[in-house]
Amino acid sequence: MTIAVPTDDFDCQSCGACCSYSEDWPRFSLETDEELDRIPAEYVSADLGGMRCEDNRCSALDGKLGVHVGCKIYAVRPIVCRTCMPGDDECLMARHKLSQKVLL
Repeated sequence: MTIAVPTDDFDCQSCGACCSYSEDWPRFSLETDEELDRIPAEYVSADLGGMRCEDNRCSALDGKLGVHVGCKIYAVRPIVCRTCMPGDDECLMARHKLSQKVLL
């Protein structure tokens, strides 16, 4: 188990690791039909089970990884995106994978 570290060291808007970790990660799970209806269709996967991804990167992620990124649908993003917190296990796992390609 990875221990979460202080969030002072993390700037999500210059990272993007959690949004480019895996096409299987941004899956819908506990969202209501009303919440899912708010997500624009162009960002939803063909099987309707999660976010559309290209090369593991969420299609709603805008910007350059490790430099400056932002979510195009931040206000209506899925629960999995809302629960990933700076320094938690998921964050650290994604940052580790991304750091093999991008300086964070």
